[in-house]
Amino acid sequence: MERIKKIALFTVALLLAAAIIAGCGQQKSGAEKQGASGGDTINIGVNYELSGDVATYGTNSKDAILLAFEEINQNGGVLGGKKFNPIVLDNGGKREEAMSAAAKLITENKVVALLGPATSGATMAAATMATKYKVPIISPSATNPDVTVDPQTKKVRDYVFRVCFIDPTQAIVGAEFATKDLGAKKAAIIYSNSDEYSKGLYKVFKEEFVKNGGQVVAEESFNSGDQDFRPALTRIKDAGADLIYVPAYYGDVGKIVNQARELGIKVPMLGADGWDSPKLAEYAGGAANLNNTYFTNHYAASDPNPRLQDFIKAFKAKYNREPDAFAALAYDTSYLLADAIKRAGSADPEAIRNALASTKNFDGITSKITIDENHNPVKDVAIIAMVDGKQTLKKKITH
Repeated sequence: MERIKKIALFTVALLLAAAIIAGCGQQKSGAEKQGASGGDTINIGVNYELSGDVATYGTNSKDAILLAFEEINQNGGVLGGKKFNPIVLDNGGKREEAMSAAAKLITENKVVALLGPATSGATMAAATMATKYKVPIISPSATNPDVTVDPQTKKVRDYVFRVCFIDPTQAIVGAEFATKDLGAKKAAIIYSNSDEYSKGLYKVFKEEFVKNGGQVVAEESFNSGDQDFRPALTRIKDAGADLIYVPAYYGDVGKIVNQARELGIKVPMLGADGWDSPKLAEYAGGAANLNNTYFTNHYAASDPNPRLQDFIKAFKAKYNREPDAFAALAYDTSYLLADAIKRAGSADPEAIRNALASTKNFDGITSKITIDENHNPVKDVAIIAMVDGKQTLKKKITH
């Protein structure tokens, strides 16, 4: 009987030891938890707004990512032949869905990196999971400064990166273009009071426009879901503005442009990258209404860069439509990730993070990219002029 008790106690001790070892294993780094080095494939999370108000952003980004990984895989993959396996989830443009999608991709699908979302709010939500599990996340297009730097602590978010320039940069460039190139002296601003992206651009543009010698003669705001902008536009017209700045997304922008033209407002209208959508002309009531409008953007399809033109041809051949800036940025993001993995010599999330942080002069289709100390890219800003519904590169400004 005593012998049986000893055997039982020994067995319990073995089980406890095994449990302790397993518990320690659960405390390993994100890289080890993801099992990054095993198998012939590398799982990448693709977390995007494939439905909802900004579905064109997410869909175009996702399609460009799939195209890029298809090309990379066909050309031999990375790390001696490993192939990328993109796993796509729709966050519906909702922050809580973006967060849960990120958690699922990391914990269930064992991804070693996250690409997306497209918008700043959704990206910041997803980034909480990336930070928790120590897995790098790269947004091609989230432009709010708070995405990569915590506004409270002023500390860089270790696992969060982006490939686009930030909102203050495009607002500064936009104000410079308004005063120096368009000769504007009296600006009106109409912005969304429901969106941090819009409010941030409004604030910086106003400061810079005044700093450049201009005067802001009218400031109007609207809320999500508003349809009638005529009262605000009438006040802007009466204020004598010679330029209207509209830092908003394409759905609202199109309606504002359409109603402005209906009211006989012919002054130049200027915006930011949220204008970029193939549906803009439709919302604006036709291509003609968009003449004499401009916006800051991450690329221009008319740029003669051979690699950019190759991308445009490949995207059109695969999807039968023109790529927008969101697609171009997502394509760059995919190749940047592949480049980081090659330089790291590993698909370990921590190694990928370190390689991303040390990126210098990556040759993207939108621009050469160097990641700065805040995990933002140093790159060109394109000024786009809308001419008969087509985007035309007006100029490039490095900032």
